[in-house]
Amino acid sequence: MFYPIAQKLMFACDAEWSHNFALGGLKRLAHTPVAALWRQALPLKPVTVAGMHFDNPLGLAAGLDKNAECIDAFGQMGFGFIEVGTVTPKPQQGNDKPRIFRLPQSQAIINRMGFNNKGVDYLVENVKKASYKGVLGINIGKNKDTPNEQGKDDYVHCMRKVYAHASYITVNISSPNTPGLRDLQFGDALYDLLQSVKNEQLDLQVQHDKYVPVFVKIAPDMDLVAVNQVAETLLKSKMDGVIATNTTLDRSLVQGQRYAAEAGGLSGLPVRDKSTEVLRQLRAAVGSAMPIIGVGGISDAQSAQDKLNAGANLLQVYTGFIYKGPPLLKQIVTSL
Repeated sequence: MFYPIAQKLMFACDAEWSHNFALGGLKRLAHTPVAALWRQALPLKPVTVAGMHFDNPLGLAAGLDKNAECIDAFGQMGFGFIEVGTVTPKPQQGNDKPRIFRLPQSQAIINRMGFNNKGVDYLVENVKKASYKGVLGINIGKNKDTPNEQGKDDYVHCMRKVYAHASYITVNISSPNTPGLRDLQFGDALYDLLQSVKNEQLDLQVQHDKYVPVFVKIAPDMDLVAVNQVAETLLKSKMDGVIATNTTLDRSLVQGQRYAAEAGGLSGLPVRDKSTEVLRQLRAAVGSAMPIIGVGGISDAQSAQDKLNAGANLLQVYTGFIYKGPPLLKQIVTSL
């Protein structure tokens, strides 16, 4: 009952203001009696993936809690794991506002945030303060003003900062909102980046005496040839897993709707089938050699099951969670 009322009030306001207001409330109130409004106990559906043990396979996707300010509140909602970020070495403002647009007719969102965050040092301090004991992924990216040729230095810098505090690390090369970033998904640029990431991972393993898996997040806007090429590079680079997928630039399913022409990545129901197809193709390409986290358009139990049927080992939600709130978690996890 709580979430529909809260959502109605929030959706009457500017999208980014509502986002920040909600996160501010979760941050302040997570350890007060008010947390009873969103706290819920979900059935245990344990799964082990990449050496990590999850209470259930449904996680929160990166992008919602960029600065790791609300980890405990999201943990109280029953997520099987939480991914924070994307974080960059230096703080950055991101793109000009307005930069988030709701398309309620399609249960969709367009965003062009541009990796706005307070920097990796701020995020690490928040992670240290959190009492959450579950699986925590930290999603890393490069600063907008870092040339692609030096991008690997940003990823390595972030890895060094977060390694001791992460259950896994995600290399985000698929946001459409940092100019040129998606160019790192292909060919020699991808292999060069992932080799640097892998070498750093192995050095950090020795330094910290623990192995932290590295996942790579890819875009849905790829044909079969591109998917196979990316899969080949992921396997060759010995990455630990892949997240499929990020937001799409495709507007074919939202044409004519208000804000449909806005620049940015489209998430929610319109990306569901495209994301699931890339996931299916990716699973065929990597076989059983690599776990896949399926994300994109999950809004109910059926769409969650479709991702699992296509080959996902774990799931993440973002836009569906914005539209349906904590009850969505209970619906999906109970059905699994």
